[in-house]
Amino acid sequence: MINQNIFKSYDIRGIYPDELDKEAAFKIGRAFARQFSVKKAVIGQDARISSPELFLALARGILAEGADVYNIGQVPTECLYFTVGTYDFDAGIMITASHNPKEYNGFKIIKKAGNSIEIIRGKDLLAEVEKPDKSPKGHFDGPATISPLASLGGDFWNDYISHILSFVNLGEIKPFKVVVDASNGVAGIVLEKIKDKLPVEIISLNFEPNGNFPNHSPNPLAEGSADQIKNEIKKQKADFGLIFDGDADRIFLADENGELVRADATLLLLAKYFLEKNPGTAIAYNAICSKAVPEFIKKWGGKPVRTQVGFINVREGLLKNNGAMGGELSGHYCFKDNFYMDSGMIAFLVLLQIISKDPSTPFGTAQGKSSGQVKVSEIITEFSPYAKSPELNFQVENKEAIMEKVKEKYSDGKQDFLDGVTVEYENWWFNIRPSNTEPLLRLTIEADTQDILEKKIKELTEIITE
Repeated sequence: MINQNIFKSYDIRGIYPDELDKEAAFKIGRAFARQFSVKKAVIGQDARISSPELFLALARGILAEGADVYNIGQVPTECLYFTVGTYDFDAGIMITASHNPKEYNGFKIIKKAGNSIEIIRGKDLLAEVEKPDKSPKGHFDGPATISPLASLGGDFWNDYISHILSFVNLGEIKPFKVVVDASNGVAGIVLEKIKDKLPVEIISLNFEPNGNFPNHSPNPLAEGSADQIKNEIKKQKADFGLIFDGDADRIFLADENGELVRADATLLLLAKYFLEKNPGTAIAYNAICSKAVPEFIKKWGGKPVRTQVGFINVREGLLKNNGAMGGELSGHYCFKDNFYMDSGMIAFLVLLQIISKDPSTPFGTAQGKSSGQVKVSEIITEFSPYAKSPELNFQVENKEAIMEKVKEKYSDGKQDFLDGVTVEYENWWFNIRPSNTEPLLRLTIEADTQDILEKKIKELTEIITE
């Protein structure tokens, strides 16, 4: 019996092999091919130890339904998106658990939709997976004829690298000294191929893919994950740093002191760049980003689009509004000219160009300063005018009852229910929302001053925990 809990709102994910094993992968492959009438599929995989075994079982399931399977190999998730979006494939699956601990693995599933890409939510495949098979049609240990992507002709790596480099002008990037941490995921595979093309000195950390993630968690936001890059930035006296997650679809900027920049401030850096190129267009962001995000987007003549939390929701908001780009606090940034999909590599390259500009007018004429004179902390200060807490998690038994209590307590504020409950006052606001998978309430608070922030954290904590 397949574990239903692995079918999430956005993808399929679970602990290997207790929750997700090769038999489950085989059934998922078959259901995927049947439900979406797949004739030609491509599969990529990250560096996790269990990925090769799951790859073979998944491919055999797709083959059992009569579809052709092509192997793109070990790549970042965005390479799978590029392959389906660019070449003649019906659909694709990336074997990855993204930033989850090493015990996890999973599948991100997409299909071609005209000239675009559609993300298949894991929960939308469950009913097909649970249908009884009318005939055996092979087994997950059976034979498999899987074609390499190169058999189609052309040059995937050349095409993909040309695509991501098209987002920047290399001549405008200054010769920074930059520490880049690939987190022993798959970002290093691409970085090794492009670093000689960039006019920057890259100090490499953890470029070797290793599914045991021996140096730190594949989640840049996990406790201790950013310690290594922080120490290296200080040791090398680097200008700044960038750290990727396990499958390279998330990226975080670190300033010259090694401090991670909050992702909504980085979103504003990217938003201003893309609004300069696409005046008046939409920028998507989620409900727990700083209120500075819509304020600046409006100031720059753009259209802010607020969505529920979760990358897939940000992307849908971007698609519906034909926007230029979008992002969220988890470090996902998606781009219209990248099939509306997220890309850590495009964000990496664009940030190099953005930081090369005059901080006071980031997208005007380059200052011509030598490396080391532009301070990321100074650039970011402009885009972080408010005091904001990280997301606070509370383990509770009755999430609904506490949500109702909070709504009633703050009924004099401006409330909306896009994602949980958001309540806004003149000098502070908060969002409280239930976890979909755990007995947790998640709380985000932002205020005009640190004093107000601390007071409101204490106040809401008491209400939730009393």
